[in-house]
Amino acid sequence: MKIAVFDSGIGGLLYEARLALPEEQFVFFADEDNVPYGTKPREEVQRLVAEAFDFLVSQGVKAIVVACNTATSAAVTEMRRRYDLPIIGMEPAAKKALDLDGEHRVLVVATPITVKGKKMKVLIDHVDREHLVDLLPLPRLVEFAERQEFNSPAVTDYLRQELAGYDFSQYSALVLGCTHFNYFKDTFREILPDNVSFVDGNEGTVRELIRRLKERSLLEKQEPSVEYYYSGRRVTDELELERLRSFQQRLGQMYAIT
Repeated sequence: MKIAVFDSGIGGLLYEARLALPEEQFVFFADEDNVPYGTKPREEVQRLVAEAFDFLVSQGVKAIVVACNTATSAAVTEMRRRYDLPIIGMEPAAKKALDLDGEHRVLVVATPITVKGKKMKVLIDHVDREHLVDLLPLPRLVEFAERQEFNSPAVTDYLRQELAGYDFSQYSALVLGCTHFNYFKDTFREILPDNVSFVDGNEGTVRELIRRLKERSLLEKQEPSVEYYYSGRRVTDELELERLRSFQQRLGQMYAIT
């Protein structure tokens, strides 16, 4: 049986999931017809996630990782009510960032729907007792990522403009609250001072996936593989598969940047 990784587009969680579970088989579902989710109405995101889950469950997957903070915020609670299989969501790793320091400020960057969502408010209210967390939507980064524009003058100018209002001598961490944002760690590193570390929710999400699989005795040793789907259509074209592999290669390059 396969593990499904669902994302609004070609986000960055699959790389770490495969590192941690090298003997598992994966289905990666990228909703390329509807990316980005972060600027859509909440109700539309809920409908799109429900359609994707219907498809993945019909494929007989043993667990679904929602590798998208926006989709998690909008729809994961309803999906857990609907389906009896492990469903692992994501949330921005604000607590992890605060635990690393606890004195300096933390900036969480994410999509607009994640930043404005109730789930984010509840999370921040719970973990940010000293009021150290700031939130910033960066909607254009998803669009840059989807067209593989990772380190360009346009990306650098966009990030410099959006981050210009922050005194980063007062910050200890930048939380990458969207898996697409991991593609840009080198550009963030060029802009931000060394005292600002990068934090994301990928490691914790994969750790929770493993815990949930163990809980149901679903961990397996298989010939590793990945099937890719765009909005329910199997990707078989070799040029497109090479493009997908290039995304994974990019993540490998970004993985060591802290």
